[in-house]
Amino acid sequence: MKEWEKLVRKVTPYVPGEQPNERDIVKLNTNENPYPPAPGVQRVLREMKADELRLYPDPTAAGLVECIAQYYQVKSSQVFTGVGSDDVLAMAFMTFFNGKDPVLFPEITYSFYDVWADVFRIPYQQIPLDEKFQIVPSDYFGENRKNGGIIFPNPNAPTGVELPQEAIESILLHNPDVVVIVDEAYVDFGAESALPFIDKYENLLIVQTFSKSRSMAGMRIGYAIGSEKLIRYLNDVKYSVNSYTMNRTALALGIEAIKDDAYFKKNLKNLMETREWVKDELKGLGFLFEDSKANFIFASHKSVPAKEIFEELKKEHIYVRYFPKPRIDNYLRISIGTRGEMGKLLNAMKKFLK
Repeated sequence: MKEWEKLVRKVTPYVPGEQPNERDIVKLNTNENPYPPAPGVQRVLREMKADELRLYPDPTAAGLVECIAQYYQVKSSQVFTGVGSDDVLAMAFMTFFNGKDPVLFPEITYSFYDVWADVFRIPYQQIPLDEKFQIVPSDYFGENRKNGGIIFPNPNAPTGVELPQEAIESILLHNPDVVVIVDEAYVDFGAESALPFIDKYENLLIVQTFSKSRSMAGMRIGYAIGSEKLIRYLNDVKYSVNSYTMNRTALALGIEAIKDDAYFKKNLKNLMETREWVKDELKGLGFLFEDSKANFIFASHKSVPAKEIFEELKKEHIYVRYFPKPRIDNYLRISIGTRGEMGKLLNAMKKFLK
């Protein structure tokens, strides 16, 4: 090893879902929304002037921040924005998880958490889920669970399982001295948000994204809502790293996406109805899964290994997500597409699951 290599910060990186370049595929492996963004987003994009790109964007993202604040009926000073929820979460890790005790998060969860912890040299402990892939609240407090912070998604990923509100409050009640982050990337698909707890618990940070429910994964818009004190600390770190985290296009399109609530709710309704239909169909094909409140289903088959199904689907140019990890290596995470896309998936499965 070269001397300079000894100074390199080495980590095992996060591995995103496969991004195939083929045409005529059914892509159900990255939890993208199958419907286009709101019509206003498309209109503003057409009307944007290239000359404006020579100007820096608003470092405070004031217009977008105000729009988000009005939508959720909170103060602008309670909203933080970033380049996708990944950026927001990374900032939160840097800002709030600086103690000697380990940060706690589920053993089966969003696989970026341990990557960030390693990058920022944060000690952490992964807490096992129960046999139904549920988070057990009591595992996050008590004498044996002294910690430097807590983070978990709700619904969880990749399982799609929702943690009830009373369970979330139990974790908050027993952890008043650390920041608790609830990652709500998938909350809009039928789960209940922890936002009502914001004013009650100063140490609670809610993180959401435009990538899933608002059909804007390619635009990279994420945000956090919390107490004014938490948001102030987050902004201090953000402005110490990069003042201009969000570009002008993202700011303008994000505002339009928030404005069209009717379109937003129509798409959510369509997607959730498709999800429930697919659940029934998958059960009929011999799949087992916990109830998902996300835009995906995390399923295993009674007799056919997940990896075999994954490979057979790829032959049909249908992509789902397979995780070769302990406890979940016999499961597939199947994103919910349009009804037509899901029909193709089900028909393909029927061919080799007879």
